[in-house]
Amino acid sequence: MIIFTDLDGSLLNHSDYSYYEALPALKKIRAADIPLVMCTSKTRNEVEVILGKMGLKEPFIVENGGGIFFPKNYRGFRIEKSIIIHDLKCIPLGMPYGMIRTFMDRFGPRFSIRGFGDMTEKEIAARTGLPLNMAAHAKAREFTEPFTIEHEGRIRFLEKTALEAGIKITRGGRFFHFIGCGNDKGEAVKLTKAVFERNKRKQELTIGLGDSLNDLPMLKQVDIPVLIPHPDGSYEDISLPNLIHAPFPGSKGWNETVLNILATFKRIEERGWKFSGNDRIEWKSLSRGRRTGSKSMRAPLAKKANVSGM
Repeated sequence: MIIFTDLDGSLLNHSDYSYYEALPALKKIRAADIPLVMCTSKTRNEVEVILGKMGLKEPFIVENGGGIFFPKNYRGFRIEKSIIIHDLKCIPLGMPYGMIRTFMDRFGPRFSIRGFGDMTEKEIAARTGLPLNMAAHAKAREFTEPFTIEHEGRIRFLEKTALEAGIKITRGGRFFHFIGCGNDKGEAVKLTKAVFERNKRKQELTIGLGDSLNDLPMLKQVDIPVLIPHPDGSYEDISLPNLIHAPFPGSKGWNETVLNILATFKRIEERGWKFSGNDRIEWKSLSRGRRTGSKSMRAPLAKKANVSGM
């Protein structure tokens, strides 16, 4: 089993970036030695801080699929087509940050846009609610640029101009993001799964958790997609086979859903059931008991936690 997760609004609360209410599930994940792969718009520096606070050493996907990072000697895996960046093995997918900044410098004034590269650390902290040290980590971009635009009605014209330069625009919870056309959370998840399956020589059951349309490419690539509600309780309009709707926003909903999934598979293992690609399992949404359909899958058998980021 591999768990892929978005951070802001999912494992981390939208308002205070806390993962305190997810500690019970995180403890079980660590005890079961289940890989927890963060898949986020955050930077490498930010994710390394979060993993350090959680006591985890796992692969992670940064800047909306811009790069996949594996710890050196991770589970003895061979990581093909990787380069070494700050003692990590990286599979780069995105456009180098310098090329995006060149585009920003040329077209920023015309469209009245400002990116993180134009902001001070204090301004980033004020806009995001981050402490100053984490704002510095958020500013350390390698593949993408979060930005604001004065007149959102011009975003379509900006999108057309950006595409001509090989850059696309996505919208996150707080900012628009310039990302290279090679950036894709779904492709990054697909490649990460392939690394695991190639090295372990078996197909892995995959779970993915996210709260926004930006997470849809990731959710499409996993066996069990989980949609986390927004702080107001609303869900993105997403429809996928086997989709589970978490019952609460942020770390609380993340925790309850993951614990339920882990408990289900524990019961499966205790009964000695074995599944092939022809078997079908009925899943029910964990919110309001809605049935979400069936799915064929292979099943291989504190102190207050708070981190900050975008």
